[in-house]
Amino acid sequence: MLTVLACQSPAAAAGGPPGTATPATGVVTWAASADRMGEGAAGRCYRMIVHTSVGGSDLRVRFTNAFGDRPLTLDGVHAGLREHGAALRPGSNRPLTFGGARTVTVPPGATTWSDPLPGRVPAGSDLVVSLRTPHARGPASGHWLAMQTSYTGRGVRTAGEGGAGWTRTTGSWWYLDAVSVRPAGRGAGAVVALGDSITDGWRSTAGRNHRWPDYLARRLAAVGTPVKGVANEGIAGNKVLADGFGRSALNRLEGDVLSQPGVRTVLLFEGVNDVKAHTGVTAAGLIAGYRRIAQRVHAAGKCVTVATVGPFKGRPEWDPAAEALRRRVNRYLRTRGDFDAVTDLDAVLRSPYDPERISPLYDSGDHLHPNDRGMRAVADAVDPGSLDCGR
Repeated sequence: MLTVLACQSPAAAAGGPPGTATPATGVVTWAASADRMGEGAAGRCYRMIVHTSVGGSDLRVRFTNAFGDRPLTLDGVHAGLREHGAALRPGSNRPLTFGGARTVTVPPGATTWSDPLPGRVPAGSDLVVSLRTPHARGPASGHWLAMQTSYTGRGVRTAGEGGAGWTRTTGSWWYLDAVSVRPAGRGAGAVVALGDSITDGWRSTAGRNHRWPDYLARRLAAVGTPVKGVANEGIAGNKVLADGFGRSALNRLEGDVLSQPGVRTVLLFEGVNDVKAHTGVTAAGLIAGYRRIAQRVHAAGKCVTVATVGPFKGRPEWDPAAEALRRRVNRYLRTRGDFDAVTDLDAVLRSPYDPERISPLYDSGDHLHPNDRGMRAVADAVDPGSLDCGR
């Protein structure tokens, strides 16, 4: 008989044992970089919507307390397929367990995977993950710029499949940072897109999965490549070298990227925030950061492809010195000496009338971030063969 946990009060759930689930061994189908999210709320329920890339069986979900300063208990954790809004397809919402337990406590600074859930999850589907935080206090962990509406509430049954009671919306993902599946057949793998707000999807149409990694996932599904999973590890404002909006690309490489199951290749598209920050970053310093990322990815036995830094003239941060730095960095990136492949996104995005500006066809209006058409152009520029270099 299915146990139903209502999101009512902290006293309604008993504390559980630490998570004992082993790391996932399938292929990552969705991911989002965790960061500090403000204060956790005791007794709150979350119903979060994420979009899969590759399909498969044995669904596992990773939960994060990476930025917490005390243990995080989760209960009433369920996963199912969305019908519309906060409502699920009838019969699809099922409980997740952790080492066989319905409740899990994640230590501060840690993550934990759920046990495998029998059944198949389709590619390109909206997965719904529901949970309750009975005792949450202190810093919460999650991803603030979801570009996707999710739901919260109190006194709501997380096992329920209807949308009633989920009275509030959130534009963030809370405590959730990865989903894996076991694809049919052998040899399937994933690519991780490591980047900033362009990769995070800022200025794309919210709720439509129009980030460039989403377009890439749909493209990979239609071509003959074993790389089918796409994990979006973009953080708005992120830099290669310095912490700030999230840990730097260098500092989050292990937790956000190399720890993901089934990763074949890392696609690095980052650097514009280092260039336009005017903090004394030099071409030599940024190039050294790129090289360290490539070396660490290669040492882990994975491929790394890099994208050139796109134009941003028209932004308040632009000046001739920043443009000269961007061009020097791009000259290095185009040499391909440290990488398995290069995608020249500067050439894709720049205006034919002024190569220091993003093309009017692709400009979302802020002279940096691509619109939906530009996001698709970014994805279309990636050679699927470059994502399976056979290292």
